[in-house]
Amino acid sequence: MPNDRNAPPPDPAIAVGEGLAAAYRAVAARMRDLPVYNPRLAVEAVGFRTWEGVALGVMVTPWFMNLVLAVVPGGPALPDARVGDSREVRFPAGTIAFTVGALAGVRRLDAASLFSPMAGFDAPESAREAAAAALAAVLDQPPADTDRVSCTAPPPAPRDRRALLFGRGAS
Repeated sequence: MPNDRNAPPPDPAIAVGEGLAAAYRAVAARMRDLPVYNPRLAVEAVGFRTWEGVALGVMVTPWFMNLVLAVVPGGPALPDARVGDSREVRFPAGTIAFTVGALAGVRRLDAASLFSPMAGFDAPESAREAAAAALAAVLDQPPADTDRVSCTAPPPAPRDRRALLFGRGAS
C-alpha cells in the first residue's frame, strides 16, 4: 500500500469548483424547460486550480460555458467591484474581460463567457474537452498579435474567439 502521507494536499480550488457546480445544479433544476437548456449536457466544474491565489476553472452548464475566477478559502479576495462590473485579468494568452457576478450560496465569482447557448454540444464529453482546451489555451498560449483576448465578444476580424482559444490560425 503506497504511503499517502507524502502526497501533496488537494488543491482548494477543486472544492471551490465543486461548490460552484452544486450551486449551478440547483439553478439547472429551475431551467430545464427553457429553450436555452441543452438536456444532453450536465453541470460540471472543469480544470479548477489555484492560479495567482484564486480559483480558476471552467463552469459547464446546459446553457453556458464560462471561464470563472472565485475566491479560495484563506486566499486573497478578488478586487473590489459591484455585480455587473467588468474587470480585466491578464493571462499568458492575453487580457480577458470578466463580468463580476454573484450566485446564491456562493461567494462572488467573476466570469468570462466562452459559449452560450450550448446547443452546439452533443455530449458532456465534447463540452468537457472544449472547456479543458479553452483553459489550457488561456494559461499556456503565448500572446497573440495583441495582448487582448475577449471572451465576451469575438476579437476583430479575421480571427474568431474559438480559433484563438483553440490555437488555430485566422480563417
